[in-house]
Amino acid sequence: MQNNSLYRTLLLAVLLCLCGQFNIASAKDAVQTPPVIAAKIEAGGTNASPYPVTELLMTAMSLIGVNYKFGGHTPESGFDCSGFVRHLFASTLSIDLPRSSMAMAKAQRGLSIERDALKPGDLVFYNTRKRPYSHVGIYIGEGRFIHAPSRGKSVETVDMNERYWAKRFNGARRIVDELTGQPETRPINENAVPS
Repeated sequence: MQNNSLYRTLLLAVLLCLCGQFNIASAKDAVQTPPVIAAKIEAGGTNASPYPVTELLMTAMSLIGVNYKFGGHTPESGFDCSGFVRHLFASTLSIDLPRSSMAMAKAQRGLSIERDALKPGDLVFYNTRKRPYSHVGIYIGEGRFIHAPSRGKSVETVDMNERYWAKRFNGARRIVDELTGQPETRPINENAVPS
Protein backbone atom coordinates (compact mmCIF):
# COMPACT_ATOMS: atom_id res chain seq x y z
CA MET A 1 0.00 0.00 0.00
CA GLN A 2 2.90 2.38 0.74
CA ASN A 3 4.35 1.74 -2.73
CA ASN A 4 1.03 2.72 -4.34
CA SER A 5 0.93 5.88 -2.21
CA LEU A 6 4.53 6.70 -3.09
CA TYR A 7 3.82 6.06 -6.78
CA ARG A 8 0.77 8.36 -6.67
CA THR A 9 2.80 11.10 -5.01
CA LEU A 10 5.62 10.79 -7.55
CA LEU A 11 3.23 10.69 -10.50
CA LEU A 12 1.37 13.73 -9.23
CA ALA A 13 4.71 15.56 -8.79
CA VAL A 14 5.72 14.70 -12.37
CA LEU A 15 2.36 15.85 -13.72
CA LEU A 16 2.61 19.10 -11.76
CA CYS A 17 6.10 19.66 -13.15
CA LEU A 18 4.83 19.05 -16.67
CA CYS A 19 2.01 21.53 -16.17
CA GLY A 20 4.44 24.15 -14.90
CA GLN A 21 6.98 23.36 -17.60
CA PHE A 22 4.49 23.74 -20.41
CA ASN A 23 2.73 26.89 -19.41
CA ILE A 24 1.86 28.79 -22.56
CA ALA A 25 3.41 32.12 -21.49
CA SER A 26 6.93 30.68 -21.10
CA ALA A 27 6.67 28.26 -24.01
CA LYS A 28 5.58 30.76 -26.69
CA ASP A 29 9.13 31.44 -27.83
CA ALA A 30 10.20 27.78 -27.71
CA VAL A 31 7.38 26.19 -29.70
CA GLN A 32 4.63 27.37 -31.96
CA THR A 33 1.21 27.03 -30.39
CA PRO A 34 -1.15 24.90 -32.50
CA PRO A 35 -3.99 27.06 -33.92
CA VAL A 36 -6.73 25.12 -32.11
CA ILE A 37 -5.04 25.67 -28.74
CA ALA A 38 -4.34 29.34 -29.51
CA ALA A 39 -8.03 29.86 -30.33
CA LYS A 40 -9.07 28.14 -27.09
CA ILE A 41 -6.70 30.29 -25.05
CA GLU A 42 -7.93 33.49 -26.70
CA ALA A 43 -11.56 32.49 -26.19
CA GLY A 44 -11.14 31.25 -22.65
CA GLY A 45 -8.42 33.47 -21.27
CA THR A 46 -6.24 31.99 -18.56
CA ASN A 47 -8.82 29.32 -17.69
CA ALA A 48 -8.23 27.45 -20.96
CA SER A 49 -5.72 24.63 -20.64
CA PRO A 50 -3.06 24.51 -23.34
CA TYR A 51 -2.62 20.77 -22.64
CA PRO A 52 -6.09 19.26 -22.19
CA VAL A 53 -5.02 15.65 -21.58
CA THR A 54 -2.66 16.81 -18.82
CA GLU A 55 -5.62 18.61 -17.24
CA LEU A 56 -7.70 15.42 -17.56
CA LEU A 57 -4.99 13.37 -15.83
CA MET A 58 -4.37 15.95 -13.11
CA THR A 59 -8.08 16.04 -12.31
CA ALA A 60 -8.20 12.22 -12.30
CA MET A 61 -5.25 12.03 -9.90
CA SER A 62 -6.92 14.56 -7.60
CA LEU A 63 -9.82 12.10 -7.22
CA ILE A 64 -7.69 9.22 -5.89
CA GLY A 65 -9.35 8.00 -2.72
CA VAL A 66 -12.94 8.86 -3.73
CA ASN A 67 -15.12 5.87 -2.80
CA TYR A 68 -16.62 3.47 -5.31
CA LYS A 69 -20.40 3.72 -5.61
CA PHE A 70 -22.39 1.66 -8.09
CA GLY A 71 -24.08 4.14 -10.45
CA GLY A 72 -22.05 7.00 -8.93
CA HIS A 73 -20.91 9.83 -11.15
CA THR A 74 -19.75 12.68 -8.89
CA PRO A 75 -16.94 13.12 -6.37
CA GLU A 76 -19.54 13.76 -3.68
CA SER A 77 -21.57 10.59 -4.31
CA GLY A 78 -18.66 8.40 -5.36
CA PHE A 79 -17.95 6.78 -8.73
CA ASP A 80 -18.38 3.55 -10.58
CA CYS A 81 -15.88 2.96 -13.38
CA SER A 82 -17.84 4.50 -16.23
CA GLY A 83 -19.19 7.32 -14.04
CA PHE A 84 -15.58 8.23 -13.15
CA VAL A 85 -14.45 8.30 -16.80
CA ARG A 86 -17.57 10.11 -17.98
CA HIS A 87 -17.24 12.75 -15.23
CA LEU A 88 -13.60 13.45 -16.13
CA PHE A 89 -14.17 13.80 -19.87
CA ALA A 90 -17.21 16.04 -19.32
CA SER A 91 -15.65 18.27 -16.66
CA THR A 92 -12.21 18.73 -18.24
CA LEU A 93 -12.78 18.36 -21.99
CA SER A 94 -16.53 19.02 -22.37
CA ILE A 95 -16.92 15.62 -24.03
CA ASP A 96 -20.11 13.70 -23.30
CA LEU A 97 -19.35 9.97 -23.27
CA PRO A 98 -21.93 7.18 -23.04
CA ARG A 99 -22.88 6.01 -19.52
CA SER A 100 -21.67 2.39 -19.65
CA SER A 101 -18.21 0.96 -20.29
CA MET A 102 -19.61 -1.26 -23.07
CA ALA A 103 -21.18 1.75 -24.80
CA MET A 104 -17.89 3.68 -24.46
CA ALA A 105 -15.99 0.80 -26.07
CA LYS A 106 -18.43 0.59 -28.99
CA ALA A 107 -18.94 4.35 -29.41
CA GLN A 108 -18.39 6.02 -32.76
CA ARG A 109 -16.32 8.69 -31.00
CA GLY A 110 -12.58 8.10 -31.07
CA LEU A 111 -10.49 5.30 -32.48
CA SER A 112 -9.75 1.76 -31.41
CA ILE A 113 -6.05 1.33 -30.72
CA GLU A 114 -3.66 -1.45 -29.82
CA ARG A 115 -2.13 -1.82 -26.36
CA ASP A 116 1.37 -0.98 -27.61
CA ALA A 117 0.07 2.33 -29.04
CA LEU A 118 -1.44 3.58 -25.74
CA LYS A 119 -0.94 7.22 -24.78
CA PRO A 120 -2.00 8.99 -21.58
CA GLY A 121 -5.69 9.84 -21.70
CA ASP A 122 -6.71 6.74 -23.69
CA LEU A 123 -9.55 4.60 -22.37
CA VAL A 124 -8.64 1.02 -21.45
CA PHE A 125 -11.26 -1.75 -21.24
CA TYR A 126 -11.37 -4.98 -19.26
CA ASN A 127 -13.53 -8.06 -18.85
CA THR A 128 -14.11 -8.10 -15.08
CA ARG A 129 -17.63 -9.54 -14.97
CA LYS A 130 -17.35 -12.43 -17.42
CA ARG A 131 -18.43 -10.15 -20.25
CA PRO A 132 -16.32 -8.02 -22.58
CA TYR A 133 -15.86 -4.32 -21.85
CA SER A 134 -17.41 -4.55 -18.39
CA HIS A 135 -14.78 -2.22 -16.88
CA VAL A 136 -13.09 1.00 -18.04
CA GLY A 137 -10.21 3.16 -16.83
CA ILE A 138 -7.93 5.89 -18.17
CA TYR A 139 -4.36 5.13 -19.18
CA ILE A 140 -1.90 7.43 -17.37
CA GLY A 141 1.40 6.20 -18.82
CA GLU A 142 4.18 3.85 -17.72
CA GLY A 143 1.86 0.84 -18.06
CA ARG A 144 -0.59 2.15 -15.44
CA PHE A 145 -4.21 3.26 -15.47
CA ILE A 146 -6.54 5.03 -13.06
CA HIS A 147 -10.05 3.75 -12.34
CA ALA A 148 -12.87 3.35 -9.83
CA PRO A 149 -12.43 -0.38 -9.06
CA SER A 150 -15.30 -1.99 -7.15
CA ARG A 151 -17.49 -1.95 -4.05
CA GLY A 152 -15.48 -1.35 -0.87
CA LYS A 153 -12.59 0.30 -2.74
CA SER A 154 -11.78 3.78 -4.00
CA VAL A 155 -10.31 5.46 -7.08
CA GLU A 156 -6.76 4.18 -7.55
CA THR A 157 -3.96 3.65 -10.03
CA VAL A 158 -2.90 0.13 -10.96
CA ASP A 159 -0.32 -1.61 -13.13
CA MET A 160 -1.83 -3.00 -16.34
CA ASN A 161 0.77 -5.75 -16.27
CA GLU A 162 -0.47 -7.23 -13.00
CA ARG A 163 -1.71 -10.71 -13.81
CA TYR A 164 -5.36 -9.92 -12.98
CA TRP A 165 -5.49 -6.94 -15.37
CA ALA A 166 -3.22 -8.34 -18.09
CA LYS A 167 -5.40 -11.38 -18.73
CA ARG A 168 -8.63 -9.34 -18.72
CA PHE A 169 -7.55 -6.57 -21.12
CA ASN A 170 -10.15 -6.12 -23.91
CA GLY A 171 -8.85 -3.14 -25.84
CA ALA A 172 -8.44 0.61 -25.85
CA ARG A 173 -9.94 3.69 -27.44
CA ARG A 174 -8.39 7.10 -28.06
CA ILE A 175 -11.08 9.73 -27.59
CA VAL A 176 -9.06 12.92 -28.01
CA ASP A 177 -5.86 14.15 -29.58
CA GLU A 178 -3.41 14.59 -26.72
CA LEU A 179 -2.42 18.15 -27.59
CA THR A 180 -5.55 19.76 -28.95
CA GLY A 181 -8.22 18.04 -26.90
CA GLN A 182 -10.20 17.72 -30.12
CA PRO A 183 -11.89 14.43 -31.06
CA GLU A 184 -9.38 11.97 -32.47
CA THR A 185 -10.05 11.31 -36.14
CA ARG A 186 -6.77 10.03 -37.58
CA PRO A 187 -6.92 6.35 -38.51
CA ILE A 188 -4.53 4.41 -36.30
CA ASN A 189 -5.50 0.74 -36.72
CA GLU A 190 -8.94 -0.15 -37.94
CA ASN A 191 -8.46 -3.82 -36.92
CA ALA A 192 -7.67 -3.10 -33.26
CA VAL A 193 -10.10 -4.17 -30.53
CA PRO A 194 -12.65 -2.83 -29.56
CA SER A 195 -14.24 -2.38 -32.97
